[in-house]
Amino acid sequence: MLEMKPKNTVFPHSRTLKCGDKLLNLSEPVVMGILNVTPDSFYDGGKYKNLDACLAHADQMIAEGAKIIDIGAVSTRPGAPEVTESEELQRLLPVLNELVKRYSRIIFSIDTFRSSVARATAACGANMINDISGGDLDENMFAVMAGLPASYVLMHMQGTPATMQVNPVYRDVAGEVFDSLQAKLQKLQEMGVGSVVIDPGFGFGKTIQHNYELLRNLHRFAELRCPVLVGVSRKSMIYKLLNISPNEALNGTSILNTLALLKGADILRVHDVKEAVETISIVNEYLKAGK
Repeated sequence: MLEMKPKNTVFPHSRTLKCGDKLLNLSEPVVMGILNVTPDSFYDGGKYKNLDACLAHADQMIAEGAKIIDIGAVSTRPGAPEVTESEELQRLLPVLNELVKRYSRIIFSIDTFRSSVARATAACGANMINDISGGDLDENMFAVMAGLPASYVLMHMQGTPATMQVNPVYRDVAGEVFDSLQAKLQKLQEMGVGSVVIDPGFGFGKTIQHNYELLRNLHRFAELRCPVLVGVSRKSMIYKLLNISPNEALNGTSILNTLALLKGADILRVHDVKEAVETISIVNEYLKAGK
């Protein structure tokens, strides 16, 4: 197993991420708010059924302090029905087009594994592409990203959304996830994709135990010299462990986000923006007190 050395207990300074025509300041961690325009996502599927509801929720998250809005139109929960490329774009584009008009300083991310959707949404103003498959579900994704100005979230997933939770196996989950991301990152850099965010993929082809081992070793990923995104919001590593529902998992989410920040997370992907912003403020003050 890889030796995991602790990361410095201060947030990185003077760091920026180029996202299309925008720069994202990561001198302190930031919040990515989740906007699911799906009828069947595991927590809030169907809650934002029309354009007005989607826009109102995005407005609220931005008012609460989200620096990134991550718009997804395809549920990745096991058993979710397949969504065509055409349907995905029909869900995404009206929301994206309106939000781009409203907010000039916000980073808009598109949660998709399709290179064609990445290209189409980048042309409409998306600044970031959040690919749960790390290029595995679309062999053209890396080449398309090389031709786009948007930044790329490179996430680790074992298997596919349909199979990822069917007995996932690792000898060393932190080491294997690190090695996989490192190899893909090198390929992206060789292809000219220079603006990359790393996401270890909590809950994507990992057991509860795998997720906690990965979180415990999160500081290891700083060695990849890319911003680290953590998405644990209301996930099964909380609600299955505590025998509660996703609706009851906000407290657990804040606890895990705190641990992730202490381990070096730069971006928190969450359903509950206000609480995540407060978590960052408290952890940041705690770390400053030790300087």
